[in-house]
Amino acid sequence: QAHLAESGGGLVQPGGSLRLSCVGSELPLGPHYSMGWYRQSAGKEREFVASSTHGGSKKYARAVKGRFTISRDTARNLVFLQMNNLQFEDTAVYYCTAGWTTSDVYDPSFWGQGIQVTVSS
Repeated sequence: QAHLAESGGGLVQPGGSLRLSCVGSELPLGPHYSMGWYRQSAGKEREFVASSTHGGSKKYARAVKGRFTISRDTARNLVFLQMNNLQFEDTAVYYCTAGWTTSDVYDPSFWGQGIQVTVSS
């Protein structure tokens, strides 16, 4: 059964860093799928954070560009999100996703359960 499992969330002070990890298993997407991250803050809609194609083409939301870095270990079905200079507004549940990128648009098909990231002093 397809599964995505996130780890690495937690509580951090403003300006701090966290690294999220996610491993995918039994994803019925073939060998060249994309992976990415979304997040959802309390009272807000879920929003795109970052994505990476199998070939390494990356996209970022404007709110995180320059602070967050997505990377992958395609051999082990892993995706990471390095988050630096975290701000209060980065507090959210972060979701690992897997899917396809078509015409430069990432479309996730599978979602992890989500992991909490809280930025607080």
